[in-house]
Amino acid sequence: MLPAATLHGMNTFLLILVISYLALLISAGLLHLIARLRLFRVVAEMLCCAPGLDLAITWFTVAPIIVGGIIDGWRGIAAGIAAEFLALVSWTILHELAHPAARRGPRIYKFINSQVGWFRNYTALLVTTLVVPIFWFARVAELTLYPLLVVLVRFPKYKQREWVNVSRQKFRGLVGHDLIWCLYCDWMTGVWSFATEILRNVESFWCPIRFSSEAKCENCRHDFPDLNNGWIAADQTMSEVVAVLEEKYSGRDSNAWFGHPARLTLKGQPLEEEAGA
Repeated sequence: MLPAATLHGMNTFLLILVISYLALLISAGLLHLIARLRLFRVVAEMLCCAPGLDLAITWFTVAPIIVGGIIDGWRGIAAGIAAEFLALVSWTILHELAHPAARRGPRIYKFINSQVGWFRNYTALLVTTLVVPIFWFARVAELTLYPLLVVLVRFPKYKQREWVNVSRQKFRGLVGHDLIWCLYCDWMTGVWSFATEILRNVESFWCPIRFSSEAKCENCRHDFPDLNNGWIAADQTMSEVVAVLEEKYSGRDSNAWFGHPARLTLKGQPLEEEAGA
């Protein structure tokens, strides 16, 4: 017979797993119901963009893991992860059964499977889920830390809902497996793009110096446009660095990166150019 402590641990694990699984599946069902009822249309729209979306993402991705860990340590974390996986599989099956025509039609996952095989495709998708906590922590930093930079060094304010939102659920024919992964990418892309926008402000404000590695400069120029539009060459001096800082930031109410829209007039010309005309 198993020791009493082991049995207790197994019972706790199963209890966390079952409760978390049911909570996630019922919550998903409620979201579908809210989306269909005109009475709750405002609520549905709020849950599709920040900050409402942040609450929904937290509930479905990290809440079971956090609560499970608090209740039963590593076993609770494992139970939370297992519950999320089972809820994901269950929802996928149910959603595809509810949309038979779309299920039998052209599908993204069918094409990917034909290219790399179903095992490699599904395994790769599961690998991408391992970074969900990273994106979640990045989002927490955007909500809690970036506002401090707005106050402390006058970085520009943003309407975060314009970056962090989901809308691919509106695309016709996107169901089950395809829908859930496209929504994941939808959320992930917004979070990462907003984080990159924040870093544009950080880099140009504190370190407007090109990298010594031209390969790195080439690789980074798309995400950091100021690299080729104002940052000082690596072989220049600190005098040039301070000069560009004075040019770009002196007398400004908002210390946005050099190419930020806030620096443009309605004519599309930089403010400093119009002022000098």
